Amino acid sequence: MQLIVTLTMNPCIDVSARVSKIEPEKKLRCDSPTLHPGGGGINVSRAIHRLGGSASTIYPAGGVNGVMLGELLDEENLWHMSISIQGLTRENYTFLDESNGLQYRFNTPGPELTDKEWEKCLKVVAELSPRPEYIVASGSLPLGVPDDFFARVVAVSREIKAKVIVDTSGNALQNTVKEGGVYLIKPNRREFRELTGLSEDDEAGLREAAAEIITEGKCEVIVVSLGADGLLAVWSDGYKRVRTPDVKAVSKVGAGDSTVAGLTLQLARGISIEDAVLYGAAAGNAAVMTPGTELCRLEDTERIYQEMVAAAKESGSRIQDSE
Repeated sequence: MQLIVTLTMNPCIDVSARVSKIEPEKKLRCDSPTLHPGGGGINVSRAIHRLGGSASTIYPAGGVNGVMLGELLDEENLWHMSISIQGLTRENYTFLDESNGLQYRFNTPGPELTDKEWEKCLKVVAELSPRPEYIVASGSLPLGVPDDFFARVVAVSREIKAKVIVDTSGNALQNTVKEGGVYLIKPNRREFRELTGLSEDDEAGLREAAAEIITEGKCEVIVVSLGADGLLAVWSDGYKRVRTPDVKAVSKVGAGDSTVAGLTLQLARGISIEDAVLYGAAAGNAAVMTPGTELCRLEDTERIYQEMVAAAKESGSRIQDSE
């Protein structure tokens, strides 16, 4: 399998807990919290590990939370490299209100990085040895880091001949696509509309807008997450519309990261983009079945993937029979 490295510029400790009922002005008693290492790229590495693969993860970290983050990654047997910063690594919180089943998510901004700190992150990527075939740059950018940071990651990665997969939003995504040269981006429907200025997001319009970006050489593959409706993937000579089966949703946290993990893992295994997208969709679908900040499980992902493969074959057979 080809080597995968993930980069998380705004990592966190994900804290999740349950409360009987969320009410204002009251002291709310929660159950024992669950702690997980978090942040885009870190979650991608964790999900890849759950799916039977491996990925190294790089991230800036500081303070007691930074130490705890490393310990949590050790507990999951993940290879990781932290870049020391002065600020305190952030915490994010997810609470489930048991009275109505609603989930409340509180994300903090994280520490502000100095120029030397984020420049060190770029240097580490440039000097990676052995050189990875895939670099996944995922998540938000913390304060102090320029909006074109992921575009700079793409430029650095081009020198070491690594394909970069970017999963971010807003100005960070805009600048990445504007600079060009990125291998794959995975926006959701809202993020893609913001990127392209689309007023309508019907499937034909999404596909046309994605094809235009690819034709301009800004990106090779675009995977648009459509939530419960699945995925739309577009590349230079084809596209694939993936619909996922209905599952009982417990928590949507980590679904996007699990999708990127399944997709990247299959690409690194030499699987075609069509099947890699299918597996990524299955992993994302499996993630919503798990509580709190848990990610996809291998057994759920494999079962859903096989269901989707069987459904695709059946659909193809019906089309052929009708002809």
